[in-house]
Amino acid sequence: MRKIVLMMSVSLDGFFEGPQRQGDWHVVDDELHRHFNEELADIDGFLHGRVMYELMAGVWPTADADPANAGPMAEFADIWRRTPKYVYSRTLEQEDVGWNSTVVRDVVPAEVAALKAAGDGDLVLGGADIAASFLRQDLVDAYRIYVHPVRIGRGRPLFPSEEVRVPLRLEGTRSFGNGVVRLSYARQ
Repeated sequence: MRKIVLMMSVSLDGFFEGPQRQGDWHVVDDELHRHFNEELADIDGFLHGRVMYELMAGVWPTADADPANAGPMAEFADIWRRTPKYVYSRTLEQEDVGWNSTVVRDVVPAEVAALKAAGDGDLVLGGADIAASFLRQDLVDAYRIYVHPVRIGRGRPLFPSEEVRVPLRLEGTRSFGNGVVRLSYARQ
């Protein structure tokens, strides 16, 4: 059965974005981008919230047309376009999305369970609001957290404050030449 994998980048102090939604502190070089491409090439789908979808749709549909984006960036453009996307939004309509995307209104546990049962490849969850909804409903099976070598001091934390303890099992770590470290955990 597929897993729901939360895959996000954070600062060392646990923020996924700065106070004005900045992400300019992310340290993504060709090595890390190639790794992302390898991780995402065989997944069965992206689970995006509206904000993440619009951010991605603003870049990736045509990123490989720009000669400045050769290499891993151009390769990811193809991965993003061809991979099914489930866009959780109460405001977007189906005609508002493209590139192999389906609008889903709400995070409903029974519907998520059916989606997981429908294939073998993992589904990658990205975007803080949608991640918070999946976390609140205990729907995340695994975590791939990329810790960037920077403290930004304040911003939006990846994990919202809650009174729930979720035991995890370390599946692996990987460090990259740019100082980013990937932490991979699964539920126990």
